[in-house]
Amino acid sequence: MRTSRACIEEKLTSWDGAELLYRAWLPAAGPGEQPARRALILFHRGHEHGGRWQHVVDALALDDVAIFAWDARGHGRSSGERGAAHSVAALVKDADLFVSHVRSRYAIRMEDIIVVGHSVGGVIAAAWVHDYAPAIRGLVLATPAFRVKLYVPGAIPLLRTREKLLGSGFVKSYVKANLLTHDPAEAERYRNDALIFRQIAVNMLLDLHDTSQRIVTDAGAIHTPTLILSAGRDWVVSLDAQRQFFDGLSSPAKEMHVYPGFFHAIFHERDRQGPIDKTREFIQARFASDPATPSLLNADSHGYTKREHDRLRADGGLFYKPLFYKPIKWAMSTVGCLSEGMRLGWRTGFDSGLTLDYVYEDRPRGITPLGRLIDRAFLSSVGWQGIRQRRFNLERTLHTAVARVQHSQRTPHVLDVAAGPGRYVIEALRTLPAPVTAELRDSREENLAAGRRLTNQLGVSGVTFARGDAFDPRSIANTTRRPNVAIVSGLYELFPDNARVLTSLRGLADAVEPGGYLIYTNQPWHPQLEFIARTLINREGQPWIMRRRTQAEMDALVSAAGFRKVSTEIDRWGIFTVSLAERVAA
Repeated sequence: MRTSRACIEEKLTSWDGAELLYRAWLPAAGPGEQPARRALILFHRGHEHGGRWQHVVDALALDDVAIFAWDARGHGRSSGERGAAHSVAALVKDADLFVSHVRSRYAIRMEDIIVVGHSVGGVIAAAWVHDYAPAIRGLVLATPAFRVKLYVPGAIPLLRTREKLLGSGFVKSYVKANLLTHDPAEAERYRNDALIFRQIAVNMLLDLHDTSQRIVTDAGAIHTPTLILSAGRDWVVSLDAQRQFFDGLSSPAKEMHVYPGFFHAIFHERDRQGPIDKTREFIQARFASDPATPSLLNADSHGYTKREHDRLRADGGLFYKPLFYKPIKWAMSTVGCLSEGMRLGWRTGFDSGLTLDYVYEDRPRGITPLGRLIDRAFLSSVGWQGIRQRRFNLERTLHTAVARVQHSQRTPHVLDVAAGPGRYVIEALRTLPAPVTAELRDSREENLAAGRRLTNQLGVSGVTFARGDAFDPRSIANTTRRPNVAIVSGLYELFPDNARVLTSLRGLADAVEPGGYLIYTNQPWHPQLEFIARTLINREGQPWIMRRRTQAEMDALVSAAGFRKVSTEIDRWGIFTVSLAERVAA
């Protein structure tokens, strides 16, 4: 019988100061040897903690692989209110930081990491892979909680109503130990584990539902080799949702195994050696193979989101519902113009810099109280909420980039090649430690004029404005001073073809100093994509039809231009990302 593998406990401080405990099972290493070149990172079920993985670690018998398992915030011995967090996105951000910590602390490359997520941990792992597009070697999802069985009819709408009326609060899990496993000893161990709790915050349950829906619907964005292990008699989560996710995956290597008669806690079941063996086989096969890195540079011509874009552009078919959208568009272009934001959108385009600047202000205006009410609804749409969060993430990422440049004993100079009025840069400069200078460019004089007025209004110095074409490398290079921080925000999302974007990125790579930084945005998801295409116009007066780029596709374009991604920020709805990349020396 194997001896239980030794475990050490460590702590890390997450992005908001939360203290997270994690366990590490490290291979033996001689003097001066690196402990491991490969890593397995484990995300536990809801209500549980990382210590529950000990028997799985032993049974996997991967003695040359470093294995890590956290206690998610609000779980086990990590900080936070039990069963609570601001959002699932906060946990996914924790996961990104946890992986970064493992990579840095133990000198392990991203492509030498495999992630295993169980139940809620499976949703966190899948959302991380979808939203942050890490180039990991593989992904294992055991009974992922893509759709929790709540049994009460209308449970989700009822919980939403409760949250609005009473605040979040908590619900207690209905799941008893004997509905998780057929193994009496494991069931008793679950009942007596003092670190396991049975509650979950209402907002987390709702956010788990919404995040799972998004990830399942958009599973085609994931290209990571994936193994799914499902339970044939799962009382907790839906097997159908797991099948839908599996069918949608774009992964070149994917497997799904359903274990008949198994309950939800598949790694604690009586016959658990079967799924554990399958997990070990998958891990060993992935580590024995070269990393699966399909090229996404041509995803605009034959990719997953290209097909979606084609359907949106079609005059008929799946996305076309004229009897539904035509009266809505008519109402928005007539009565809706009582709203100042709607009126501006119809005049300049809903994707114009002036419209975005209005959205950033978030101050309802309009003709009559009805107009102001319509404007409030307009500004409160989930897409505009995401835009404002994107602005916050842009400012925070700009602070990070400037701090990195200053740390290298250089004076920061910022170039934004499509700034619009540049509100987010101008307001960020007010709080950045001097000296920082910036050149803001745009192709439209009205945007530059608005930026100059805002600079004077806020009393910000060190900012210049100039006409420029963000898709012309010669225009990008025509700067009075070589930038060490470049920004391209909200631009590439407006253009479906990749050749144009890559030309722009290569122009930025030529312009930015080696060791400098690029801040770029992306729109990997939008829940109102069809609504926008059928009802709103762009800056050219045409229907605003967008092609999404998966985060993996956008990162591939940035990498091909000569940058190395450092980090990503994303809003809680998964709509907009802001990423930081370093210019790699040629």
